[in-house]
Amino acid sequence: MFAFEETWLHRVNPSLKLFLSIGMFFIVLLTDNINVLINITAAQLLLLLLFSGHPLPRLLLMFLPFGLLFVSSSMSMMLFGKGDTTWLHIGLVHVTEESFFRGIHIGLKTVNMALTGLMFALTTKPVALFYSLMQQCKLPPKYAYSFMAALRLMPIMVDEFRTLRMALKVRGVKRRVGIGSVYESLRLYAIPLLAQSIRRAQRIAVAMEAKRFSSARGRTYYYRIGFSMRDLLLLLYLAAGIWAAMYVGQHFPYFHIGDVRYNVN
Repeated sequence: MFAFEETWLHRVNPSLKLFLSIGMFFIVLLTDNINVLINITAAQLLLLLLFSGHPLPRLLLMFLPFGLLFVSSSMSMMLFGKGDTTWLHIGLVHVTEESFFRGIHIGLKTVNMALTGLMFALTTKPVALFYSLMQQCKLPPKYAYSFMAALRLMPIMVDEFRTLRMALKVRGVKRRVGIGSVYESLRLYAIPLLAQSIRRAQRIAVAMEAKRFSSARGRTYYYRIGFSMRDLLLLLYLAAGIWAAMYVGQHFPYFHIGDVRYNVN
């Protein structure tokens, strides 16, 4: 388990954080001004770097896949997009000024959505999220506890897979080469693991039914999740960040082009 410092962002109500993340997703999706999008990216990156509680080297390591996503998503639009001001034209490759900025725009959208998801994942505990969904969003306990039980079972399944693999090695079972190896792997691994999972799921379902997870009303909770001033702080930060991004992007643009959508005259 990675060590990290718990900040105020970790103590924000998980349900509110979830809905704010979904809201940021749609805001980024509907933003067509590249100057505004650059500012939104900076605001989200600043929030993650300062208040995620994780050290900078670890965050930089997590940013490496984002760089690959940015390059892969932007290059396809840059090299094969439409535009009127041609910069480079070699065979199928046609780089124009409009396609270049449109590619940067698509790449920034990809990075923004990745930053939103990473911020939510790094600062939200799964147990707290499900308790918040039950208490604030009235999610039925049988679904919430079922998801939490499934999360707890995943490490157990990984350990069972390792045990099964070691047992097969001890018995001298060797994998076949070729197409038949796929069926052989399914027979040796999938069937025993599936049988164990079905038996374990059946026991959990009987236990939850015995504890009246499907019919209990007025249930008490071990963890009480509520709202605090931290929730208002996150809401104000995102609102101020979006307003500042729009104002600076429209009045002090970085590029002469604003709306990157291609208009056919």
